[in-house]
Amino acid sequence: MNGNVTDDTLALIKESLASGETLAKTITTASGLLAYDLQPSAKNLYPAATPIRNVLPRVGGGTGTATNWRQVNAIIGSGWDAIGWVPEGQRSGRMSYSTSTRSASYATIGEEDSVTFEAVSSAQGFEDVQATATMRLLQKMMLKEENALLGGNGSLQLGTAPAPSLSASGSGATLPAATYSVIVVALTYEGYRNSSVSGGIATTKSVTGADGATFTVNGGASAPSANATQAVTLGQTLFASVAPVAGAVGYAWFVGAVGSEKLQAITTISSAAFSAPLSSSTQAASAIAADYSANPGLAFDGLLTSALKAGSGAYVNYLATGTAGAGTALSASGRGSVNEIDLMLQKMWDLFEVSPTVLYVNSQEQRNITSKVLSSASAPLLRFNTDGKDPFAIVANGVVEYYYNPFALDGGYKIPVKIHPFVPPGTIIGWSENLPAQYQSSNVPNVAEVKTRRDYYRTDWPLKTRSYEFGVYAEEVLAVYAPFAMGVISNIANG
Repeated sequence: MNGNVTDDTLALIKESLASGETLAKTITTASGLLAYDLQPSAKNLYPAATPIRNVLPRVGGGTGTATNWRQVNAIIGSGWDAIGWVPEGQRSGRMSYSTSTRSASYATIGEEDSVTFEAVSSAQGFEDVQATATMRLLQKMMLKEENALLGGNGSLQLGTAPAPSLSASGSGATLPAATYSVIVVALTYEGYRNSSVSGGIATTKSVTGADGATFTVNGGASAPSANATQAVTLGQTLFASVAPVAGAVGYAWFVGAVGSEKLQAITTISSAAFSAPLSSSTQAASAIAADYSANPGLAFDGLLTSALKAGSGAYVNYLATGTAGAGTALSASGRGSVNEIDLMLQKMWDLFEVSPTVLYVNSQEQRNITSKVLSSASAPLLRFNTDGKDPFAIVANGVVEYYYNPFALDGGYKIPVKIHPFVPPGTIIGWSENLPAQYQSSNVPNVAEVKTRRDYYRTDWPLKTRSYEFGVYAEEVLAVYAPFAMGVISNIANG
């Protein structure tokens, strides 16, 4: 067989394989050989929503180790601040200023991947694995950045959780009679996201980089509380509660005999109830040895952390612990709104003349807000619209798309209520993306922005094995110029 025939034959085979039609027709079940119908390119069946990263302004030009700024916090008049009278012929006193210096240190975010030579060869005609691996790497990087921008924690230390208060009551429970010891661990946003009952509470993790070097990150858990004990008789439920911990969005509960407490529940309210036999195969409380809540020197503070930090000026309302195991839910005003959100909007105006331009909620709180607003008491205030084409067609269910805020200089406006995939249940975040006109916002164009020293870049590492190795990185910090323009309601019970 000469070379031309061989080349022609291979070309025909390639054409046949590309179309799939001719080859499929020549293969029958009688021969024992079957066609394999493989669609080109893998299906990407994973979510990659990054709503906050998508809307935050990105500003380049960063240098050094941190971005720094001076801010004027207040202009203070002479005499009494609300009185400006001056006698005829005399001069007023001199006004003064309240100023401060702020800084935010840059941090590096990154992720790496690799593709072997064989993977590149075997994927020909299916997908460009180097290109698709880069796309998925970038998406994973953005998801990690979204978590950092929302709840990254470089400075908020939770310390040691307070000892829980315990009680036992009721009947019909199946928890065996015994004296139980309870230990609680408070969780930051990162701690809640990184932890589970089956996987345990995130403490520290040693990460081995693609260069072989290692580094350690903290998972977001407080130091464990002192234990408390409670005798329980058969049929009773064990109740445990703590005062809400500043900076926490979740709580891990370890229950068992003294010295043998095991992780039994993670809640987004500061209490828990135990009525069934306990698990004996989960993480032991002894695994939590210190405060792992923050990553100083390695991370920057996200929006939620910036608001929850002491001295931020942000409106923060931890709902009362309430009945252990049940907590305190949002309450309906009876006029088509939610009392707790109304209070947040009013306080943000009263204290700083600002208002959220968006509310980020978990799906649980979206449903709860809707339930409080669409109550029988609010029915006279609601309007039903129809297009007239089919007046008897009814669509079940509804949702609160906007929340009206009446507290603004030139009248009220609608605030969009948006579900965020990462906001924990039991937490509502109000964020004013822009300062109102009275703040002369041309000097502060963004309440918060991503300041970059070096924005997204891909690095292709030199070959050392028969693999293409590459990473995507960004050197950035979230600069929050006006943390008082945020509001947080947390420790919200479901219902």
